[in-house]
Amino acid sequence: MAKAKTAYVCADCGAHSVKWTGQCPDCASWNSLSRISISSPAGDATCGIAPKTIESLPDNLQHRNGTGFDEFDRVLGGGLVPGAVVLLGGDPGIGKSTLLQQVSSYLAAELPVLYATGEESLRQVGQRAHRLGLADAHMQLLADTSIENILQQAEECAAKVLVIDSVQTMVSSDLPSAPGSVAQLRQCVGRLVQFAKQQEVSVFVIGHVTKEGTIAGPRVVEHMVDTVLYVESDPSSRFTLIRSVKNRFGASGEMGVFAMTENGFKQVSNPSAIFLSRDSNAESGSIVAVAWEGSRALLVEIQALVAEGNGTYPKRLATGVDQNRLALLLAVLQRHGKLALTAEDVFVNVVGGLRISETAVDLPALIAIVSSYRNRACRDRLVSFGEVGLAGEIRPVRFGTERILAAAKQGFTHAIVPQGNVPKKIPEGIQVSGVRRITEALEAAF
Repeated sequence: MAKAKTAYVCADCGAHSVKWTGQCPDCASWNSLSRISISSPAGDATCGIAPKTIESLPDNLQHRNGTGFDEFDRVLGGGLVPGAVVLLGGDPGIGKSTLLQQVSSYLAAELPVLYATGEESLRQVGQRAHRLGLADAHMQLLADTSIENILQQAEECAAKVLVIDSVQTMVSSDLPSAPGSVAQLRQCVGRLVQFAKQQEVSVFVIGHVTKEGTIAGPRVVEHMVDTVLYVESDPSSRFTLIRSVKNRFGASGEMGVFAMTENGFKQVSNPSAIFLSRDSNAESGSIVAVAWEGSRALLVEIQALVAEGNGTYPKRLATGVDQNRLALLLAVLQRHGKLALTAEDVFVNVVGGLRISETAVDLPALIAIVSSYRNRACRDRLVSFGEVGLAGEIRPVRFGTERILAAAKQGFTHAIVPQGNVPKKIPEGIQVSGVRRITEALEAAF
């Protein structure tokens, strides 16, 4: 019988060491190495998997399974791919288990589904199913934390969809460390990925997040899976957003919008309508911007407030846009727009709790700031987008024609855009003003 080898694994970073040391050589943590046993492979081990040619692969390589939500299918890249491993993260109580139970119930009508939970009992899962109206769903339920038993049960019931809730509660008998440790996370996710690829089983994995909002555990876990999704929700909003930060089967950066109701999640087919609080720009300090999220345009309202400062240092606060970008815009406005706001407090907010990271909201944010300072409303049914450069120029952004077309479909009649984004054929019903400088944009806005 081959003698088992031993190694030492860091509980903080998961690094391996052949001998015990007081300090981890990788992350410099003290007293974090724990001993594990590594069994030597048998001499008569079976042969591995034989290679295949592309011609021998199945014909339905482009097949995807619908999840019951068009918005969720959009985030996944068009549907659930067989053999894909999807990691879903979010704050506690945000609705991760509720969403996956709804998706599992829909998939169970055509595919064998195993829902494995390590955080709840089967009674709790059943209570949620009755509350959501999913009591007649034909899916298998399993309350266990052993990753070996879960994979064995999934193989015995020929499951094509496996849900793990959550990966931080799963343990592997090969490691002595506690559930949720770095070594356990890496081992369990590795087993799930191997099982999914060999058996062509779609796996949903729920992951806890840290206080910074990222998936708890090493970043290698995110690299191992195929898709990483984050569930976001503003406490003051009844809408929930699902963002894709990584997707091997579709575009990353896609966003799906859902509304949480008593019967679970309901998808929002027209997200632009919910982020527009009113139909016209009748108030000062407000303008509608056209942002680009994933593969579609999204119309959002940008609000600005310029008030007289009471302290020595004026305030510069931004919600939904980059804080440093706001300071840059005010400096450009002072230099090239001949408008100094050195003694005023400036606040910028994106209505609806949406967070926009692209620079296309520079121009509408700047117009909203000037509108609030002058206490003068912008022209009616106006939208805008564009990047503001340090020299005061208005730079074009991607998908300019698609943004203008989306604004026209929502009933807007005028758009202020960079000159480089003016289409050759302007959509019917909207007037497009192409601008090159800040001064031109401000003249066109009022």
